[in-house]
Amino acid sequence: MNSMKTAFLLGLMTALIVWLGDLFGGRQGMVLAFILAMGMNFFSYWYSDKMVLAMYRARQVSPGEYPELHEIVRTLAQRAGLPMPKVYVIPEESPNAFATGRNPDHAAVAVTSGLLKLMDREELAGVLAHEMAHVRNRDILIGSIAATLAGAIMILANMARWTAFLGGGYGSGDDEEGGLGIVGLLVMSLLAPLAAMLIQMAISRSREFQADATGASFVGRPEGLARALEKLGAYSGRVPLRANPQTAHMFIVNPLAAGKLAHLFSTHPPLEERVARLRGYRPPPIAGRSAEAQGRRQAEEVWRNLTG
Repeated sequence: MNSMKTAFLLGLMTALIVWLGDLFGGRQGMVLAFILAMGMNFFSYWYSDKMVLAMYRARQVSPGEYPELHEIVRTLAQRAGLPMPKVYVIPEESPNAFATGRNPDHAAVAVTSGLLKLMDREELAGVLAHEMAHVRNRDILIGSIAATLAGAIMILANMARWTAFLGGGYGSGDDEEGGLGIVGLLVMSLLAPLAAMLIQMAISRSREFQADATGASFVGRPEGLARALEKLGAYSGRVPLRANPQTAHMFIVNPLAAGKLAHLFSTHPPLEERVARLRGYRPPPIAGRSAEAQGRRQAEEVWRNLTG
């Protein structure tokens, strides 16, 4: 369901580009904006992992330094059928975590030192499973596509705004119609970026729900992640993380301070809803086995690996 929602939202953003490009500059305007946006996001897609890890002073750690952390990540990677990602620790007391990397072969998971202190083993496994799910679901790629489309909309909107300021636009043959055309360009140049931002946030929220469900299937026990999210909601606000708003969507919970209307413009769904969905979650059945037997077998096998 979340995958279908993501595809629909990406399609909606694409349709917005087509309409905006045709309205402002026809096919040429649309193609120009898309090419510019692709160029802007190409560098980000290939190098954003190194940039964001450096931004938060994340340090790659060895199995000798953090044996339990590496053991859990390795077990989850095997369970998910993924290569072993690089493991980083961020020297921050605020509990949080994120995954990055353009594909599973170049993935990294990073956790704060505060998260390691706060979580027990089951909760830590739930958090890491969520981050491994982002890698498995190719959410970095999906986010890059959404950013490219949103960037194209922003460029077209800026072009439309400058055209309106300079007296251009459709309907310029008649003073009254020309005035309405300029006003229309200005309104459209303001509303289109807002629409793109809201769609991009909706995509991010959808991927968080998907990562919760996928991560729960990796460990077979959603309760660990549910408890971890409850703890993160209680503690992250008390110990804020000095986060860049441009990277806030990467973390398992929003590191930025929440306001009264923050949920409307948040890249993350409400924690209460995420926890409620997890506690109603059941692992999907494998063909030839009942859901109950499948869930019990997965829980026993994975939990035996995680707890030794």
